[in-house]
Amino acid sequence: MIRSILSVGGWTLISRVTGFARDVVMAAVMGAGPIADAFVVAFRLPNHFRAIFGEGAFNTAFVPAYARLEEAGEAGAAKRFADRVFTLMLIVQVILLGLAWPSMPWVVRGLAPGFSEDPERFSLAVSLTRITFPYLLFMTLVTLFSGVLNAHRRFAAAAGAPVLLNLAMLAALALAFLFPNAAYAAAWGVTVSGVLQFVLVWWASRRGGFAPGPTRPTLRDPDMRRFFKVLGPAVIGSAGFQIASFADTIIASFLPVGAVSALYYADRLYQLPFGVIAIAAGTVLLPEMSRRLAAGDAAGAHAAQNRAAGFSLALSAPFTVAFLTLPGLIMAALFQRGAFSAEDAARSASVLAAYGIALPAVVLVRSAVASFYARQDTVTPLVASLTGIAVNVLLKLVLTGPYGVTGLALATAVGQWINLVLLYGLALRRGWTAPGRTLGVAVLGVTLACIVLAFLAVYGLPFADTVVPALPHLREIAVLAVLGTAGAIAYGGTLVAVLAAFGVRLRRA
Repeated sequence: MIRSILSVGGWTLISRVTGFARDVVMAAVMGAGPIADAFVVAFRLPNHFRAIFGEGAFNTAFVPAYARLEEAGEAGAAKRFADRVFTLMLIVQVILLGLAWPSMPWVVRGLAPGFSEDPERFSLAVSLTRITFPYLLFMTLVTLFSGVLNAHRRFAAAAGAPVLLNLAMLAALALAFLFPNAAYAAAWGVTVSGVLQFVLVWWASRRGGFAPGPTRPTLRDPDMRRFFKVLGPAVIGSAGFQIASFADTIIASFLPVGAVSALYYADRLYQLPFGVIAIAAGTVLLPEMSRRLAAGDAAGAHAAQNRAAGFSLALSAPFTVAFLTLPGLIMAALFQRGAFSAEDAARSASVLAAYGIALPAVVLVRSAVASFYARQDTVTPLVASLTGIAVNVLLKLVLTGPYGVTGLALATAVGQWINLVLLYGLALRRGWTAPGRTLGVAVLGVTLACIVLAFLAVYGLPFADTVVPALPHLREIAVLAVLGTAGAIAYGGTLVAVLAAFGVRLRRA
């Protein structure tokens, strides 16, 4: 299983690295002003809906059901099930697209009501969102094909598909001179990438002989009824998380110009370890636990969950330390150039530090929630998620006044920790998770390694400032590279030493 996580994580890392390159170019070309704010809204809207109807809800309902039919169903049952789901998803997405296009001004006004006070920014956001919204249709289908591939333990194409988004946007930004402005170029890059990603996963599924195709839609099939029974709570749960994201955009649209962009750039760095580590672990863990539970191997399912949780925590913890101790250096080194000013970097840095508090929780949630989704229980995670979201949204309203856009990220951190505590507590109570000695040792090792890393970051920064020569443009990057190299050695060495002292080693499975 660790090998599969590394495979997915490797492709996701490539996606995040190319995504980072995309964001650096965006920041240099668009900065963090009104044009960037308008594009961020246009980019987030289809992504919010994709997370609600696609990745978040769909995978939790579809993958266990498909894996169960593939494992124990009659011949061809899984394929027929996938065909019916594909047909219904396509019909729903076409209808949604037809309704959204003409009503886009109202949609944008609902997502970013503060833009109404700036007619030029509002008009640009409407135009850009009309361009990007078809991306939702293609990405919903990509999610289905990716679920089928993952259920057959073929992770590479699905994990690599997001790279095409970044490459398409980079290519479009390089041709920005052909468009009214860079935001239009980026928007067209988003939609074109949706087509490219769909072609990639369709081709990979077709090569494997299990690509879903159109068929006569029906809801009479017991498997379809069971799927929608699980999907309903999952959609509500995913919608709950997205409501918090909607709240971020809505509230930020009333803050000074640049707040929406500051939130976006900090979120992109926060999403780097989340995407590479948590999503990779969750992608592999859910079908793994589903198969083991279907075969009656609960102990094996819990062992797989513990390995995924320990592995995810070990890889993500250094990012938490870096975000909390060096946010200003990180934002200045990575984004401060071109139209992205020192003021923009400072505002984004405070948001990044707040997101650092949330990172351990949001990474571990992906492992914790598998206890329920693998058993096709989407109601319990729904209750836990909505509880965290309720606290999250309430705190956004309270903290935005004194802390501005940083308050939005702080509220997110509190909500994620509440969600995690509820999930693990309920899973332990039902006997659906069983943390073992290996996981305990991993947590101890990570904690000690983080203390060493934090000490190095705080007291090593002045030293790195003195040893790195004055460079015209890349000094912050050089300082960050020195600290990052030293930190990786210190963190890795401490963690390995603790694991070795207790006789624990990572197993490749």
